[in-house]
Amino acid sequence: MIFSADKTANIREEELNNVDCSGKAFKETQEQYKSRWRSVRVMYLTMFLSSMGFSIVITSIWPYLEKIDLTADASFLGWVVAAYSVGQMVASPILGLWSNYRPRREPLIASIFINVAANIFYAYVHLPPSHNKYYMLAARTCVGIGAGNVAVVRSYVAGATTLNERNSAMANMSASQALGFILGPVLQACMSFIGERGVTWELIDLQLNMYTAPALLGSLFGVSNIVLVIAVLREHCVDDLGRSFNVNSISEERVEVTGDAEEHIDQVAVVTSNLLFFVILFIFAVFETISTPLSMDMYSWTRTQAVYYNGIILAAIGFESILVFMAVKSISKITGDRLVLLGGLVIILCGFLILLPWGNQFPKIQWAGFQNATTNGTNDLSEPTGCPAQQTWCQYIPVIHLSQYIMSNILIGVGYPACNVMSYTLYSKILGSKPQGVYMGWLTASGSGARTLGPVFVSQVYTSLGPRWAFGTICGLVVAAVVLLAVMYNRLIAFSVRYGRLQQQVAS
Repeated sequence: MIFSADKTANIREEELNNVDCSGKAFKETQEQYKSRWRSVRVMYLTMFLSSMGFSIVITSIWPYLEKIDLTADASFLGWVVAAYSVGQMVASPILGLWSNYRPRREPLIASIFINVAANIFYAYVHLPPSHNKYYMLAARTCVGIGAGNVAVVRSYVAGATTLNERNSAMANMSASQALGFILGPVLQACMSFIGERGVTWELIDLQLNMYTAPALLGSLFGVSNIVLVIAVLREHCVDDLGRSFNVNSISEERVEVTGDAEEHIDQVAVVTSNLLFFVILFIFAVFETISTPLSMDMYSWTRTQAVYYNGIILAAIGFESILVFMAVKSISKITGDRLVLLGGLVIILCGFLILLPWGNQFPKIQWAGFQNATTNGTNDLSEPTGCPAQQTWCQYIPVIHLSQYIMSNILIGVGYPACNVMSYTLYSKILGSKPQGVYMGWLTASGSGARTLGPVFVSQVYTSLGPRWAFGTICGLVVAAVVLLAVMYNRLIAFSVRYGRLQQQVAS
């Protein structure tokens, strides 16, 4: 839809008026440009630390849970992993709304502080004499609440970049997120050498081991992040055409967007974007949740081996993702954002198809009351390994070969980052140049809902029915996402393009 000639003329007469920020539009000075990009880079760092705070413990949650509470099973693992996303889902719209009306430093500092406290709590969940698994559930929920600041980060970057800058800025932000995802498992793998016993600081009842040390390190990084937000972050606002606005008053109070701007947003495109983002995050949540139990079942790895090897694999995927993010910045300029998103979904589909089990080789069975002769080199304690006999499918579902597992990791490591960055880049363009805190909050909540349901789904289906049903269902979900994208393809365009403000700009 394009504005009529008289409406377009009215827009051009009023282009210097600010419809989303306070004050009037003006040409940006060099100092303001530098300050704007310093603040954007602080957002990159915040995204990096948020991602690392999640991934630094993800490969050790299952063995830690088994160690502190013998009543925990793979099904409860799904709830523990999902708890992070439940907290993020609840907090994201609230923090996004907060950032629309107050300086963004406020919700950022509050959320990071919650994250720091929650990681310290996680390090102490082994202390209570019973119900330890529920304390871990609470700790991961609080970590997720702190991670709700992703909505604030995305809305800030969307509002502080022009349409031409946004693909690159969003790709850099995703690369920062991927780097955090890399270093988290790497640090966890390095800390696996501390062992399950580690050392104990009796004065404060702190047990420093391979499970608690990463969470405490995450808390330390969080404190550093708070200092940088206070010292460096400043409010900035530019529109799609690159005009900057006077944001002096934003330091105290943000201005509400007018109803007219809300009416112009294509709500169908907004809902479609949220659904696609949900599917993308659901897929990856399934993959990252099941990696440790799957590898322990299929390859008879011990807890320490599973943490170490999966940490290396996830780190390799992270490095691969950074390369993809860098490539996406150039590819999207040639093909457009929507084609990159479509291609990413197809690659993910191939990754899960490869993961379906086949052949006549079956996993080693871990029979009740019998321990395989496996020794944990860290503490010299034997532990049962293999596929638990209570998972009856272990006796008739073929093993997923290590080559299948690695190839699937490689393909998903290409498809997921491409889909991730393109989905919220498109979303920010659909919304236009306006405070996007609430909308980004809903997008983050959509992803968090996926991260909530994904682990619960895969832990239940995998435990009861096995990998064929679990991964086969995911393949069907990806096909549905491809169909949805194809049907809504022509509506997923930038706000400025839709309403003729960038008539020379090609819709991406």
